[in-house]
Amino acid sequence: MSHRLPDRDEPWIMRTYAGHSTAAKSNELYRSNLSKGQTGLSIAFDLPTQTGYDPDDELAHGEVGKVGVPVAHRGDMIALLDGIPLDRMNTSMTINATAAWLLALYVVAAEEQGVPQEALSGTTQNDIIKEFLARGTYAFPPEPSMRLIADMIAYAVEHVPKWNPVNICSYHLQEAGATPVQEIAYAMSNAIAVLDAARRRVPAELVPAVFGRISFFVNAGVRFIEEHAKLRAMSILWEELGRERYGVEDPKALRFRYGVQVNSLGLTESQPENNVQRIVLEALAVTLGRDARARALQLPAWNEALGLPRPWDQQWSLRIQQVLAYETDLLEYPDVFEGSKVMDGLVAELLDGARAEMAAVAEHGGAVAGVDYMKAALVDSHRERLRRIESGEQVVVGLNRFAESEPSPLLEGPGGGILTVDPRVEVEQRAAIERWRAERDSAAAEAALAELARVARAPEENIMPATIAAARAGVTTGEWSRALRAAFGEFRAPTGVGEAAAALAGNDELAALRDEVERVSEALGRRVKILVGKPGLDGHSNGAEQIAVRARDAGMDVVYEGIRLTPAQIAASALQEGVHVVGLSILSGSHRELIPAVMAELARRDVDVPVVVGGIIPDADVELLRAAGVAAVYTPKDFDLTRIMRDVVALVAQWHGAGTPA
Repeated sequence: MSHRLPDRDEPWIMRTYAGHSTAAKSNELYRSNLSKGQTGLSIAFDLPTQTGYDPDDELAHGEVGKVGVPVAHRGDMIALLDGIPLDRMNTSMTINATAAWLLALYVVAAEEQGVPQEALSGTTQNDIIKEFLARGTYAFPPEPSMRLIADMIAYAVEHVPKWNPVNICSYHLQEAGATPVQEIAYAMSNAIAVLDAARRRVPAELVPAVFGRISFFVNAGVRFIEEHAKLRAMSILWEELGRERYGVEDPKALRFRYGVQVNSLGLTESQPENNVQRIVLEALAVTLGRDARARALQLPAWNEALGLPRPWDQQWSLRIQQVLAYETDLLEYPDVFEGSKVMDGLVAELLDGARAEMAAVAEHGGAVAGVDYMKAALVDSHRERLRRIESGEQVVVGLNRFAESEPSPLLEGPGGGILTVDPRVEVEQRAAIERWRAERDSAAAEAALAELARVARAPEENIMPATIAAARAGVTTGEWSRALRAAFGEFRAPTGVGEAAAALAGNDELAALRDEVERVSEALGRRVKILVGKPGLDGHSNGAEQIAVRARDAGMDVVYEGIRLTPAQIAASALQEGVHVVGLSILSGSHRELIPAVMAELARRDVDVPVVVGGIIPDADVELLRAAGVAAVYTPKDFDLTRIMRDVVALVAQWHGAGTPA
């Protein structure tokens, strides 16, 4: 008797997360990827687009086209999608704060192709709670942000019925340190908050349709047995929520639909070739078991801990998917984990933990009110992960064990194995948006913005029709966001640093560091004080938060104001706070522009302190930063935070004449 399926399953949607420089260059990349067998688009937007700024905004400096494609108006979106049939393409857009705007631009671009919005299929990520917790590309305060999501859901379920208007994203929770239990619990709590908000915006009979259009975007780490169990647990919880809280009965609507990008947190700068096998193993977690198989998959490239992947690197990741789908027998069998005592026991264990943690979030008022609680918990979990790596308890091959290595031929040649965005891109994009504003119908744009502002202040109205009208009228991303910021106000998410638990006792290295901090502080006449800053729009604050927490645990005074600061703001804070050292964190590739800008602002204010930089910084750029006056540079291979703090204390002592460190 054969155990095979009567017919081989169709493979999942295969994507690569891509976009950089300009809409035209990204369109070339998309067409090339599709020609190689990619079956869906996954659009990466640059940070100004994600956070609602035009390329010529002060905060956009250094960030334009770096981690994604800049889309400032309908002309950019039309160029981005030129020649790509939107009536047949399934498009994922990693966009959150400005998701309503980017969906509007997508609808307008489809109109240019003669494609009605009813025919569009794809996903906008649109999980703003996750942005407050982990990724930092928020724009508006929580309540109006939730209104935008609910308005999008209400609009899409009626007018764009094949679109997933929200993609509850646990991916970045794991990147911020979440355990499997936390990833499940916080994602489900986020989903409850979104669904409760949407239920207030749609007729009761549409609630099952809304539930059926909610998808998830999850992470899969290298512990692929546990990660697969996590997905089975999420599927069970999702069906429970649908039946018990929202009265959904249709089995199709109750299905847990999810896409995946496997783990980037575990990718290493040291021996980066090891990332290939990590990516393959992580892909198995979401493809091996048929009953919990991903609907869509995108894999990072082997060199993402070094910088921006090249087209060849993305091709390699696509080929991994194709080998799994077409060369192996993954798609030929029923669920291989069915009846497994190990899997069933692990799923039950995760369900128990997740239900308890969901109850804790509910006690804090739900996901929106409980952001502070969840953020502090993630900071603590990430600190525990780093402790295990530092101690060697958690082995990372090539980083804290088996670190001896031959030089990698993959890193040879010009560019050091990564793609570098031409700095002229920003200059060109600034000029291009000036031309756009000059050549559009200004009266139509101003009228559309006035109507958008009116609707934003009328909470009973759905904001999507006015947003789509603004897109048609040539309004820009920055103008749309500025109108909503004026109506909704500004917001800074919690950092989680102040709420993080005290350091664990019994750490001899940390105790020795505390003694050294005390000695240097006494020599200085006051406590060593560090400012941790994140210039630009990079919202990946996990590293900065862990540095701030470790400095606090070492006994330093810490100034950390969170993300999205201009160089002038950082320098002004350093002067006002009287700090002894400045630590800057950048992971977006904008260090070439922003670090010298911070140095210039510090010099302008006569702030004479050492500056230390950490982030994804290619070797070729280290000397450039040192030439700009940076005292030390740390990259992902520098995983021992206590050692880094020892270096910083020694630097402070030397710089300020506080004696020779012990």
